[in-house]
Amino acid sequence: MTSKPATRSVSMSAPCRLDLGGTLDISTFFYPLRRFSPTTVNLALSMRTTVTVTPFDPGWIQVSSLGFETAAFRCGEAPITHSMGLMFAICEYFGADGLAIDIRSSSPPRSALGGSSVAAVALIAALMKAVGHGEKGPLPLDAIVLLAYSIESSVLRVPCGMQDQLAAAYGGVNAWCFTGDMAAVPYKRRILVPPSDYGKLENRIMAAYCGEPHESVNINGKWVDHFMRGVDRTVWHDIMDCSAGFAEALYSGNYGEAARWMNRETDLRTGMTPDVLDDTGKKLAEAARMRDCGVRFTGAGGGGCVWALGDADNLSRLRADWDGILAESPNAGYLDTVIDGEGLREEPLLEESALTQKALS
Repeated sequence: MTSKPATRSVSMSAPCRLDLGGTLDISTFFYPLRRFSPTTVNLALSMRTTVTVTPFDPGWIQVSSLGFETAAFRCGEAPITHSMGLMFAICEYFGADGLAIDIRSSSPPRSALGGSSVAAVALIAALMKAVGHGEKGPLPLDAIVLLAYSIESSVLRVPCGMQDQLAAAYGGVNAWCFTGDMAAVPYKRRILVPPSDYGKLENRIMAAYCGEPHESVNINGKWVDHFMRGVDRTVWHDIMDCSAGFAEALYSGNYGEAARWMNRETDLRTGMTPDVLDDTGKKLAEAARMRDCGVRFTGAGGGGCVWALGDADNLSRLRADWDGILAESPNAGYLDTVIDGEGLREEPLLEESALTQKALS
């Protein structure tokens, strides 16, 4: 494939997510379990990751992201093992040449909100426009999701899920049933909460960053290893029931029932791997149970974020409890839990002169 220089600057953004039922979106799980309709649920949040692609020195790719050291490599020479390896791998797929990539996220780094997958979705969409693809008509969201998922799986060299990419691309509050269909996309979408009801849900959820970054690969690795060896299989059937029950409760607006399914799923996960909740997460979870709220870590846990769901009055009381717990960790804090119904979108650019100065600095 010939090199493709960026023909223009493009900025794309996508939302992060809260979730329940994750891991079932990993093909290691959903292919053997497909007859049971394994389902995950995610809620896209308005905390967005924005990726801006700008023409840069020919023959070079530069990636910058808040919290990471800026990296630049000659095209075709970037190590995929680099901390920005996923971004460089996506550039290699497109044969991109001479561009600077700037990544800005409004969610904490490594917070188990799907950040790297969100950035991958936004970068793929930006490159489709910047190097001459996808300029006419709507972006093919399913193709973007599957490409981001496939490249991330190859870069990490471990089984990965695709619910983060789906939330980033589509936004909203959805259940994703993984069908394993080889003739079409391997999932089906079910909208659980219409935009007109986002406010009702927002009044019943609360989320916080525990102050420590997560290491999902370690925990996911344990789950995958046990599943492949036939360990804990019955637990995963129970988790499927919880996720399906949670989806039905959200769809019907029965938040008390949703909280019960949420707690049951969390109990099953912590039973298999107690380290899915760090010390702060355990305190937050215990406080939520005391206030009759549902509680769940985000992603595969092991640090990162915890979110709660419950009656608005109970949630108000819980916030006072969480205030004291979060004050014990200097990096902990609340997340903005506004539901994002838009998904992937193009953003207005900075002034061209500012972009050029940024890319060449």
